[in-house]
Amino acid sequence: MTDTLIALISIFMGIIGAHVFAAINKKHTLGLIGNTMAGVFGSIFFIKTFGRLGFDPMSIMEIGETNRVLFTINILVSIVGGAIGVIAIKLIKNKLNA
Repeated sequence: MTDTLIALISIFMGIIGAHVFAAINKKHTLGLIGNTMAGVFGSIFFIKTFGRLGFDPMSIMEIGETNRVLFTINILVSIVGGAIGVIAIKLIKNKLNA
């Protein structure tokens, strides 16, 4: 795997996390496009912020092959980032409409 492929998988998992969270918690849904955008931005934000702890794509591929533990942490952070992205955007949207 390459660094770019790991980054794309992370973004895709953030999108899945956002859609699953919105499907479970109907009051936080933003629609298909809104959930997708929240998943992308939430995933990127969380990986860029917390990836400095050592599970960013470059650290995962540092030794030349995929470090499975770091990759799993990266995926989990992306999923959580997508879900939190939906919550954050919904809160911002509610504040602007109030």
